[in-house]
Amino acid sequence: MMPEPLHSYFKTRSKLADQALNLYLDKTTADPEIVHEAMRYSIFAGGKRLRPVLVLAAVECCGKKPEIALPTAAAMEMIHTYSLVHDDLPAMDDDDLRRGRPTSHKVYGEAIAILAGDALLTKAFEIIAKNVKIKGVRAPSVIAVLELIAHGSGTFGMIGGQVVDIQMELGKWKKHKEHEKILTYIHKHKTAALIRTSLQAGALLADATPTQVKCFATYGEAIGLAFQIADDILDITADKKKLGKKGSDSKNQKLTYPALFGLEESKKKALELVEIAKNALKPFGERAQVLKQLANYIVERDH
Repeated sequence: MMPEPLHSYFKTRSKLADQALNLYLDKTTADPEIVHEAMRYSIFAGGKRLRPVLVLAAVECCGKKPEIALPTAAAMEMIHTYSLVHDDLPAMDDDDLRRGRPTSHKVYGEAIAILAGDALLTKAFEIIAKNVKIKGVRAPSVIAVLELIAHGSGTFGMIGGQVVDIQMELGKWKKHKEHEKILTYIHKHKTAALIRTSLQAGALLADATPTQVKCFATYGEAIGLAFQIADDILDITADKKKLGKKGSDSKNQKLTYPALFGLEESKKKALELVEIAKNALKPFGERAQVLKQLANYIVERDH
């Protein structure tokens, strides 16, 4: 269970993110209707809204109001969701369920699912650009955020991690000597890059100092890695109904922390990363309390 202060924070900030997503995403009546329907189907499938909440939390840690970053917060969820839509495709993880519902390609077919994912990614950058119209946000900051997010979601970030993850499926990683190095690369890029980028983007929009942005980068990479390790553990230990999916990384012989180190050592590594993350927030004092609670929750959650 998420502790009450963190639960309350997530509830209010997730609501802000959902309102922004509803505002910025085209309605299902816009032509071509099917692709807009598919985009909304995946966006409003009940995700945690972790990345948009992290954008807003970084803004507040820097003493600014979360509303100044809502376009970028919404955009981060669009990018994350596009990656999930593509991840579920038969050519990749081949999953039938996502968050307890049929995956996009099961509802709309593979072609529309691919295009809906493409459209979400494209729309995200249109929305980030809108952040320049928000009072109190400087245009150079938005330009810096655009570059940061493009890099974090591209071949040197999330996509790069996904490529290596695919290459290591079906036990192919067993042929390589540097298992841990490959595993760290995958997690740092596939999962941690977008989480780290969310925090950095919020900080930049709030006119954080370079030192503060670096603190968020350290925190973001640490919780991103811890989040993925926790996911790998849950893939083995959790009720699949709670996870809302059918597939299994262990079944696909993917390179994961439990596969390499076992469950206990993986849990230990996740806890070490949580401490690194919390230590990085010391310069922010009490304003970082929510982010510290979030770091703890990431390794304590059951789904």
